[in-house]
Parts: sequence; structure tokens; C-alpha cells
Amino acid sequence: AAAKRQRGPSAARPNKRAKRAPIAPEPDAKPGPEEYSVPPPVSQGKWKNKERVLIFSSRGINFRTRHLMQDLRTLMPHSKADTKMDRKDQLFVINEVCEMKNCNKCIFFEAKKKQDLYMWFSNVPQGPSAKFLVQNVHTLAELKMTGNCLRGSRPLLSFDPAFDKEPHYAVLKELFIQIFSTPQYHPKSQPFVDHVFTFTITDERIWFRNYQIVEEDASLVEIGPRFVLNLIKIFQGSFGGPTLYENPHYQSPNMHRRLVRLSVAAKFREKQQVKEAQKIKKTGSKVLIKEDPTEVVFETPTEEKPVEIQLVKPESKPIVKDKKKPRKIQRKKQKKLFRTEA
Repeated sequence: AAAKRQRGPSAARPNKRAKRAPIAPEPDAKPGPEEYSVPPPVSQGKWKNKERVLIFSSRGINFRTRHLMQDLRTLMPHSKADTKMDRKDQLFVINEVCEMKNCNKCIFFEAKKKQDLYMWFSNVPQGPSAKFLVQNVHTLAELKMTGNCLRGSRPLLSFDPAFDKEPHYAVLKELFIQIFSTPQYHPKSQPFVDHVFTFTITDERIWFRNYQIVEEDASLVEIGPRFVLNLIKIFQGSFGGPTLYENPHYQSPNMHRRLVRLSVAAKFREKQQVKEAQKIKKTGSKVLIKEDPTEVVFETPTEEKPVEIQLVKPESKPIVKDKKKPRKIQRKKQKKLFRTEA
């Protein structure tokens, strides 16, 4: 049987260590060579501007549009992503998607016929919203863009002076400011300003460029992406509602392709008409030119000879026999006999 343990004062008990609170370092004390200090968070201020932008697309977009959408998400740390929307759904469904994602701004890429790209900018849910046709798209991954900037840095927004002259451009300027500007002290942003978003109006279109600030003397290098926005309409509501402005210079891609086809057909039709005219000229009756009386001036008349009719048959020529012929025949016969004897 196992011996019972003695429970008394004589039994030695292990001394338990008392839990002590960790000693806080003094505020003025500097970390030693073997100590590590945790850096403070990047955004130390208070995040007040709660702008969130939902960036997503419809089904049927091509690879270039997908890369452009991903580039905008990379450049805008206050953006959110969502799955592609079915083309059968109506556009006002996007307002409910933004509400579920807790977003108050939206950039929606709409693809049609697998070749035309439309971009919507909207303030959810009150509006306004604008619809653009996107042209000349170049992404960040292309080798033409040699610049580079810090991920999550806050951009400067540069606008053309023409944005302040027209009322519809003023509405778009305010919409772009609220969408593309990164909120101050955003948790995912960095407290640096090292690139510029430029919006320029040329040829009735808005040209978007992204430049990196290389040095303190404000020298710029283009990063990308780049694209051109052709304004179609501005609506009062979010993805619909009364039309505030309609671009009179806008030409739909279908109409443009139709005019190109008609111009090609007109050139072909013109060539066919030229060929038919040439055939008519060749087969047509030639115009008879009147005789020139001066053509007979240098012609000398010849003397006419009397016509003689021969009534008597001409005499036949005498036949001259070849005297050497019988000799040749005799020689041939002699050769034959000589061959047979041999």
C-alpha cells in the first residue's frame, strides 16, 4: 500500500510566485539596443469623412475593363468591391447594393455588346448621377507608364478651368471631388501626398490622367491608368430620374459604326458606277467624222490599162526527162544483188 502523505507543518510546500503587473516604461526613457518599440498607428487623427465608394461592374466586360476596375480599387483605399451584377437586373438595384455595403458613392462599369463600355458615377441614394462612354483605356500594367507611387497615399485633384464656367461641369467637378478624394485619417490610407489626379476638358470630353510627384520642384511622371470620358447624360436621381443635362455632341458607338459602314459602301458604289460608265463608252456607237476634202490633194491618178481577155489556151511546156534517173535505178538494183550474195 502506498504511504500516506504527511499533512502537517513539517511538510514542505513549493512557494507560489505572485503575479505582478508589468512595469510601464517611463515616458522619457529611450529603448535600449535590445529593446523594440511598437510604432504608432499611421492615422493618428480622427476619421470624420466616412466616404465609401463601391466599384464593381456588370457581366460581359473584357480583360482591359477588369484591369481598369482593379487599378481604381488600388488607387482608392476608401473603395469597396462586390460581385458582378447580372445584365438582366435594373440599374436602380445598385442603390440597394450600396446600402448593404454601407457605401454612399458608386462607380459602376456597364458593358454592352462586349465592345462598348459605359461608366456611371453616382451619389447614392439622393443623386445626382452621370453616365459616360469610356474610350482609349490604358491600365497600370502597361509598360508606357514608368512612374510609381506609395500604395494608399492621398492624391491631389487638379481640374481644368473650364469646370467652373459651365453649370453641368461644376456638378461633375463636385461629384469627382467626393468620389476620388481619399478621406483624411482613413485607416487604410497613408499620410503622404505623392500623386495627382488630373481632369482636363478637350474636344468635348474629359481626359483622366494620374501623375506621380517625383521631386519637390513638382516634376511629374505619368503612372496610369488613363482613359477618356465622353459625357452622355446627367440625371437628378441615382441611376435614373429626370435628365438635368444631355450632351448634344455625343454620338453613340452604334451610329458611328453605321456611318463607317455607309462610307465604305459609298466608295464601293462609286467604283462600280465608274466601271459601268467605262463599259458604256466602249460599247457605244462611234461618231462618224465627215470626209475631209483636202485629203485628196496629194493623190496622183494612175493610168488605166485596157483589160485583155485571152481566148486561146496557152501552150504546154515540154516535159524534160531526167537522163540520170535510169542510171540511179540500175545502181540500186546492183547494190541489192550484192547484199543478197554476201
